[in-house]
Amino acid sequence: MIHCLYYDWKGMDVMNIIWSKYIQGVKTLYFSRRLRFHDMFAEQYQALFDLSKEKQLKILEIGCGPGALAGALHRWYPNAEITGLDRDSAFIQFAGEHEPGISFVEGDAAKLPYPDNTFDVTISYTVSEHIEPSVFFQEQLRVLKPGGVCLVLSSRKGITVPAPAISDSDREQNFWDKARKYDHTREQYEICRYPMSEAELPLAMESYGFRQICTGFVTVNLTPDNPDIPSSLAYDMINASRQTELDSIESVYHSIPEHVSPEERDEMIQLINGKYDHRLRQYDQGEKQWDTNVSLIMVVRGVK
Repeated sequence: MIHCLYYDWKGMDVMNIIWSKYIQGVKTLYFSRRLRFHDMFAEQYQALFDLSKEKQLKILEIGCGPGALAGALHRWYPNAEITGLDRDSAFIQFAGEHEPGISFVEGDAAKLPYPDNTFDVTISYTVSEHIEPSVFFQEQLRVLKPGGVCLVLSSRKGITVPAPAISDSDREQNFWDKARKYDHTREQYEICRYPMSEAELPLAMESYGFRQICTGFVTVNLTPDNPDIPSSLAYDMINASRQTELDSIESVYHSIPEHVSPEERDEMIQLINGKYDHRLRQYDQGEKQWDTNVSLIMVVRGVK
């Protein structure tokens, strides 16, 4: 069991596995982000990042989670020194075990544990919406060297079309309805308290001192039945969705144990695994479903 401390939004020390236990599981984040930052999308990201592959850049990923984006940066910029920072110790432990060649550190994005003018690049993915904007941007401005680059990535509305085989049954729907009724974890920990629109995000970056602001979008098309997708990658796409549902069940079980019995949790796990096993059999038998998950990731780039 992990006994490290977690620094919450209001400066109070509590257990630092809140995110991985109650919000998004370690494997959910790792498997989904490995797909979103797969090398087949590298050219899109690299064009928007506009970073040198030759220079020995010092790159800090803020809110690195289990390390999938940091791992992609390590592949795409082999001369760079990559540091990943997150407050959740379960994420940091997992990242250290699965992404070699990167330094992973527990720390708070609102109080970065680095001197002024330390990094050439700061980067974050789905972090800005959880931290008060003045703190989020000013801390990055502080630790960046003059001329350093701030990259803020955020998910925008995409397209999700599930295969019929993995659509929720009535039993599952009842479970999720109960979770929505009783599970107030996201409100309790003020998740996504500071959302910004596609126009507000670059304006905020500029207002807090960055210049040369530019924006762009990466389209991540995850469609297992596409003929150009290798079978191993198609399996990863299907199983990433499976893991998201399984971790969501565990999160609900931990959040509202008075409303979810161990037997109900086990029943839900069995249902989830059964329907995703069926989807994989359909794939193996060539029964195309054309289920898809298309993510649109906004990239905002600014210079100190």
